[in-house]
Amino acid sequence: MKKIRTAVFPVAGLGSRFLPATKAIAKEMLPIVDKPLIQYAVEEAREAGITSMIFVTGRTKRSIADHFDKAYELEVELEQAGKTELLKLAQSVTPAGVTCAYVRQPGALGLGHAVLCAENLVGDEPFAVLLADDLIDGKPGALKQMVQAYEEHQASVLAVENVPRDKTGSYGIVSAERIDDHNELVNGIVEKPAPADAPSTLAVVGRYILEPQIFEELRNIPRGKGGEYQLTDAIAELLKKRKVIAHRYDGVRYDCGSKLGYLKANVDFGVRHPELGQAFAAYLRERQG
Repeated sequence: MKKIRTAVFPVAGLGSRFLPATKAIAKEMLPIVDKPLIQYAVEEAREAGITSMIFVTGRTKRSIADHFDKAYELEVELEQAGKTELLKLAQSVTPAGVTCAYVRQPGALGLGHAVLCAENLVGDEPFAVLLADDLIDGKPGALKQMVQAYEEHQASVLAVENVPRDKTGSYGIVSAERIDDHNELVNGIVEKPAPADAPSTLAVVGRYILEPQIFEELRNIPRGKGGEYQLTDAIAELLKKRKVIAHRYDGVRYDCGSKLGYLKANVDFGVRHPELGQAFAAYLRERQG
């Protein structure tokens, strides 16, 4: 059984819901307190044993590559100023033992197309996909939990959680048969169904482990919802040939693609922050009166 060594981060989206903040910077670089969303995702992947990080970028996403690159001038200034702790913090942005690669998605053609752009770099082995604006707070991380499910079932794995029925139109929704408390065997998946048409309320969220056969399906699917190439549609085709597992991870997900979810994450992570958590919690209590 091949190990999961590679993670793909589709980061080419425009982030229009966060304009004007995302006019010149990637939405994945928006910070949760003092760490950008994309760094949380990379750290989660590294915890799961991933050593190769592939970023599928767009024309406005140079800040992501800059973030994970070595900042010579900054490090020299911090070293000369004797700011040892800040120097260590700057040097720790890219986890030890990983490599980063970048490939450009030429247009806004959907998540499925973004994953397909990484095919030549992924090669013929299973890989993970992480959507950085789904911030999942879990111990261990959601992806590490999914790797364990992959190793047990030797199949593609989708992270899922129950959502209110009136929200099914925002997710890929699966129908599945229970295996155990955390895993279900997927027998169907549909992209963003209306509540009345949804086969369940079990929604796929921003973590996937996919077998390389997904690339063949991605090459052959037509455009789907919104005129884009949907990863959900490719998974539906993969289901006809391969087993797919829906994994109910342990953890809390913050939808940081929405302003409300982003604010919730900053509050919850802020009150736990080692430097300012106590003071921030006290401030929130004062505001509540």
